[in-house]
Amino acid sequence: MSAPKILAVASAADLDFRYGCTPAWWQIWKGLYEAGADLIVTPYRGRAIESPWWRTAPNPLYREAETFAAARSVAARMKGDTLIRREEHNPAESTADKLTRKAIWRYVTPRWQRHLEKILDRERDIAAVIVFTVPMAHFRGIPTRLRERYGVPVVFYDGDVPMSLPEFGGMDTGFNYYHGADPSEYDLVLSNSEGGLERLRELGARRAEAVFWAADPELFAPAPVDKDIDVFFYGYGDKFRREWMDAMIAEPSRLDRDIIFTLGGGDFRGDTGNARLLGDVPFNVFSQAISRARVNLNITRRPHATMYASSTCRPFELAAAGAAIVSNPNAGIERWFEPGSELRVVSDADEALAAYRELLDDPGAAEAMGRRARERVLDEHTYAHRARQILDLVGVGTPVSVRG
Repeated sequence: MSAPKILAVASAADLDFRYGCTPAWWQIWKGLYEAGADLIVTPYRGRAIESPWWRTAPNPLYREAETFAAARSVAARMKGDTLIRREEHNPAESTADKLTRKAIWRYVTPRWQRHLEKILDRERDIAAVIVFTVPMAHFRGIPTRLRERYGVPVVFYDGDVPMSLPEFGGMDTGFNYYHGADPSEYDLVLSNSEGGLERLRELGARRAEAVFWAADPELFAPAPVDKDIDVFFYGYGDKFRREWMDAMIAEPSRLDRDIIFTLGGGDFRGDTGNARLLGDVPFNVFSQAISRARVNLNITRRPHATMYASSTCRPFELAAAGAAIVSNPNAGIERWFEPGSELRVVSDADEALAAYRELLDDPGAAEAMGRRARERVLDEHTYAHRARQILDLVGVGTPVSVRG
């Protein structure tokens, strides 16, 4: 049996954009390769990036996309900010948003349709097309066209539910995916959120299934480095989690100045107390940064934390790296890890500080909790597990002998 070909249309493949999903896409694509699939990746933003695990097709509108992104940056700077911000609750669609979407439908959508048709004509035996978190509205009409012309299933993979839903509007770095979109065009909508499936069906998805995030345990593994940080958090932006950053970082850092708090990432607009700002952490040394810390924080944004089993990448990455994890409350976290044994969950600043002191005073217990968390990842939460699940859901067979 030959390897099934999958055409992957990616939000981006270039890690320099710091899109939260991109490192996860790399790991999923590697997992699909190892499961026996032949991937062709074409990016919606940025350049195509070659790898040992997939082939590439170019971004047909690279210059146009970069010009648009530059214009958004100028507009944000004119407002005295780095991003064009949205309201956190039910952000209204502005006139500019509507005009932008109409321009995309007129100029971008037909060109992307022709681009994908050329790939399908050239390859001839594509088994499925999977769209990885490209704004759904921008491809309106394309899935129907591809299915009618080529008889190929078209799948949409939304890795950011519920943040991507219209009532939250997505991150400030991108678009509101579902305004003007038609989810019923897709044979299947995959979601990182089990609790968000019903909402996706309300928006029109004919079939919606949950595929949780995970980690590649070869990429995220305990690193042999000195532990010179007490409590570490890494993330981009504090939107929807400012109150928990205050409770888990700012307030404890003022109450106990002997504990060294360090933040990686950026765009923290709220109070960070006495925490040291490390700035960006390159992805190739992320596991080392995790391993340098005696305690690692999982601070999940409010929409994900309150909608049941809405997975994010971070707890799986931390666990795979053998970290002692302290998390804010997260509905459904017990679906992936056992609170109290494989991680700690705290409900306020006092509980957070008590957990830090306990773990810092007993490094053996902290290391044991990290080992249990990594074992759980190896048993249930690798991208090899997720790749097999995706292929099963899409209905794509794989060779009997997979790559090692």
